Amino acid sequence: MQKRLGKQTVVFEAPPRIAAGGTIVGDVEGEGPLGSYFDLVLQDDTWGEESWEKAERKMFEHAVRRALARCAMQPPQIDLLLGGDLLNQIITANFAARELSIPFLGLYGACSTMAESLLLGSMLIDGGYAERVACAATSHFCTAERQYRFPLEMGGQTTPTAQRTVTGAGASLLVAPGYAGNVQFEHIFATGGTIGRVVDLGITDASNMGAAMAPAAADTLAAHLREKECSVTDYDVIVTGDLGRFGSEMFAELCRDKGIDLANRHQDCGNMIFSPAQKVDCGGSGCGCSAVTLNAYLLKRMEQGDFTRMLFMATGALMSPTAGMQGDSIPGIAHAVVLERR
Repeated sequence: MQKRLGKQTVVFEAPPRIAAGGTIVGDVEGEGPLGSYFDLVLQDDTWGEESWEKAERKMFEHAVRRALARCAMQPPQIDLLLGGDLLNQIITANFAARELSIPFLGLYGACSTMAESLLLGSMLIDGGYAERVACAATSHFCTAERQYRFPLEMGGQTTPTAQRTVTGAGASLLVAPGYAGNVQFEHIFATGGTIGRVVDLGITDASNMGAAMAPAAADTLAAHLREKECSVTDYDVIVTGDLGRFGSEMFAELCRDKGIDLANRHQDCGNMIFSPAQKVDCGGSGCGCSAVTLNAYLLKRMEQGDFTRMLFMATGALMSPTAGMQGDSIPGIAHAVVLERR
């Protein structure tokens, strides 16, 4: 079987199953349209810890443990942990991995990290290098604002293109095809994916993440359709990570320029997780946005038969405060994973 199609796309000979997911979110996310789907909704954004950063690492660990518990597993039974977050040196994932004591590969793909971890985890299982892989990503509104924008104490005004970083952590457990233990999801398999390229159209506004990421999403989708020789209509839904309302409009326009008709199949996690009544400007963003929406909502809908084939394409703005202050633009990236119900 040819596992590589073109330069960016792969298919799996032995597709791993997504056996379970775990999620935890903040109170604003819990008040949104998907609130009833999350495993745990916090009412305290420090979760009893001394800082937001310590709360975030605790969330990461909790999401992983929740996913494992659904399969009656403990961390020593897991071969690898793949994951990351938005903070410098991915400190959230690093410290959580210390507590979990699972062999760890830390990832930084900004808000594309959930798809990146699923893609790499699936490749490792398909290649025979692991049988059980936990994949996770997290973000926190307060920690992201402190690092990338302004201290919350300033009470800064947001712009109409701004998005709210999701306070949330999501984890998936991937298992090899021969796994016969307990599962939350019996029918969901990762069958392939497309590795994104870094695309940069010169966006410099840190409050316009959707515009920075949309070109990368269009580029990855075009590569996927071309190399896999398929069409948009081969999928029941194409889900992007956190383009938000403005970014989704830009994504559709860029796709039209490439001759791609989305055929009303596109949905965005950033648009799903909050309602317009919550006044969060252009929607949600952050590593946790796609991670919690996938594991709490989309996989459950797929398991019950609402979708047969889904292209999950998490998007990331590879921004750096240091680079921004030096006048650099914000590159974007998007990774796609094909999920099928079998």
